[in-house]
Amino acid sequence: MPDLPTVEHPRAASILVLFGVLDAIAADRDAADPAVSRDLDVLLLARAATLRSHAGQVAFPGGRADPGEDDPVATALREAREETGLDPAGVDVLGTLPPVPLAFSRHLVTPVLGWWRRPSRVGVVDEAESAAVFRVPVAELLDPARRGVTVIRRDGREFSGPGFVVARPEAEYVVWGFTGMLLDALFDRLGWSEPWDRSREIALALP
Repeated sequence: MPDLPTVEHPRAASILVLFGVLDAIAADRDAADPAVSRDLDVLLLARAATLRSHAGQVAFPGGRADPGEDDPVATALREAREETGLDPAGVDVLGTLPPVPLAFSRHLVTPVLGWWRRPSRVGVVDEAESAAVFRVPVAELLDPARRGVTVIRRDGREFSGPGFVVARPEAEYVVWGFTGMLLDALFDRLGWSEPWDRSREIALALP
């Protein structure tokens, strides 16, 4: 992850980065790294367009810790169940990554890595929170043709970061912001990343 500004008095939050084996549609390509099979996937969701923060963005399941909840793993699994209907009993927790400060929302987010040993049915639980829940083949996310840079230009300032284009039967999504940065950093750390055009800009449809 790039260096991010610290946050004073942040609120604790967790996300679940859940890898598994697809039970339906595998990737339409082979990844450069043979360790990434066509049916390796990761669970994502699209946030509802009516939310006050990060509306419409693609994200990992997760959210803020409840009062008295000081275990980031418990927070991630609880939030994933509430948002997607996931059965936490089928998840093997592999560990956590260092917490990431998010200045915009004043959160300190702990990514929890998991393996979906026994997949359960998932979907939108609350339409006020999520617009879609889907599993994305990792090999498609690694595809250089689906990668680029997302740029936000506001008030004379420019913010850019890695982006991924995800095509699902119901819609096409752009993964960007915190989720895009985390996937990019994780793929680099695992040695899965493939060279991609860092001058290519992916358009964003912002509210």
